[in-house]
Amino acid sequence: MSWMAWTELTVTFFSVIAVILTCMTVYEIKVPCTERKGFLPISTTRGDRLFIGLLTSAYIHLAFLAVTELSLMIALALSVIWLAILLRWG
Repeated sequence: MSWMAWTELTVTFFSVIAVILTCMTVYEIKVPCTERKGFLPISTTRGDRLFIGLLTSAYIHLAFLAVTELSLMIALALSVIWLAILLRWG
């Protein structure tokens, strides 16, 4: 793996994503969900909302990098809050 220049932060990031996907898969197998419509204008499943949340979190971080020099921890906090809202009420 040395050719990929993995840092601890990169390994942590991808490990967390893998753990989230694994947990969601196990949860889906144990408790299958049905599509529902929350504040999003489309019917979504848990997996759909997770994907939308991860994708928008990336955009939040990119926007933060583009328009401000504040700490990315603020973007992380906003992303976690957004993901929690999306998974709960989306």
